Amino acid sequence: MKLIPILTRRTTDAPAAGPAAASGARLGWLDALRGIAALVVALHHFDVLRMLPFGGAVWRNFDMGLFGVMLFFIVSGYIIPASLERRGDVRGFWIGRIFRIYPALIAAFVLSMMILPAGDESIKLLRTGDDLASLVANGLMLQDLLGVNNGMNVTWTLCYEMVFYFIVTALFTRGLHRHSAPIAVGLAGLALVTGTAVGTQLLNAELGSTRTLLLIVTPIVLLGLAGVLSGNRTLTGVGALLLGGIGLVLIALNGRAPAFETWMIFSTMFAGTVVYRAQHGQLARVPALLACGFVVVAGVLVGRLHNHGEVLDLTWSSGWKAWSVAYLAAWVLFGVGFLLRERRFPKVLTWLGAISFSVYLLHIPLLRTIEPLLGIPPQPSSTLGRIAWTAIFLGVVVAVSHLMYHLVEMPMQRLGRRVQKAAGRRRPAAVPVPAAAGTAAGPSAVGAGSEPALSGPRRD
Repeated sequence: MKLIPILTRRTTDAPAAGPAAASGARLGWLDALRGIAALVVALHHFDVLRMLPFGGAVWRNFDMGLFGVMLFFIVSGYIIPASLERRGDVRGFWIGRIFRIYPALIAAFVLSMMILPAGDESIKLLRTGDDLASLVANGLMLQDLLGVNNGMNVTWTLCYEMVFYFIVTALFTRGLHRHSAPIAVGLAGLALVTGTAVGTQLLNAELGSTRTLLLIVTPIVLLGLAGVLSGNRTLTGVGALLLGGIGLVLIALNGRAPAFETWMIFSTMFAGTVVYRAQHGQLARVPALLACGFVVVAGVLVGRLHNHGEVLDLTWSSGWKAWSVAYLAAWVLFGVGFLLRERRFPKVLTWLGAISFSVYLLHIPLLRTIEPLLGIPPQPSSTLGRIAWTAIFLGVVVAVSHLMYHLVEMPMQRLGRRVQKAAGRRRPAAVPVPAAAGTAAGPSAVGAGSEPALSGPRRD
């Protein structure tokens, strides 16, 4: 599915950076986790469980899609604030994010609309009867929080990532970015308390028109983005507050997902940040463990307490066990990866992690394309046929994703870095927080091009 600039000087609570080899190893574990998450999400939408004799039992007790999504969110929470703090530049961060996300997203939309027929339900951009609303909402990457159909049925998670950027930017500019632990705990508690008591898309219902909501939200977001891209200390602070404020309003009052899921997503991301802060000496280990433990327990409990009945139509899961077990499993795998972070991971996993954003965007359109071309039923009768069909699907997805990574993602990220440098030369950005409020983010093995892709998809 990725924000906080910090002062560029190093402080005593930030340990010195390790050797290059160690940096590569630390990045390897993150790429490996992203690669696994991307693979699981792709197989989830491939309906791989239908091809397994025990698939029904797995489906009832483990939601593959939720597992992949939450794993992505944890990794995103771990790395995005660190990246923004490492930069010490809100404008630079946002330029990097724009060039990291939008080129690949636009390319995926163009390719998908070229290869898929107009009636295909996985692509709805400019196919909803209100092209302007579709284009604006999806262009802002807030469509799932504005009552507008996702332009691609995998892009709902981009909305949560975008709002995470909004909130973390606002926290940083106010010097509140170090409070990740209480924020994570508070949001998890909110998920437990609210459950499904707060309705979905309340603003759409109150205003009676999606266009009216768009007319209110769009100028606020554009003004906020203009502020954070200005490089001016005052305008950056005002812009960040606009973005953070509108983001909180939308997730609190106009989410499509049930409230417990929405708040747990953000709690999970901030808990990922807690892990990073504890690792780099910015937070004591005991408070970090207590905070993350509470978030994990809350994530399991909200499934048991709230994910049943009509809510299943909003979470697309088979029941509370599937939700809770998947959530717990995502944290377990992240924990294993964290413990093994100094080790070298298989190159195939780190490579898959590098192309994971393209895999995330393209796997459903490619599946819908190759199925009719090959004339293969979704569930071949023979075991050999199932293995072959799965291999063909994965082979096509990773091959095309590899091409998009090298032809679109990498060139655009390099262009983004040049734009950042040019903007810095023309008007150096002011650090928007006072020296007393921030400290260096610590060593980071996190480079600009190494930030994880946005989180995985789910069905519409």
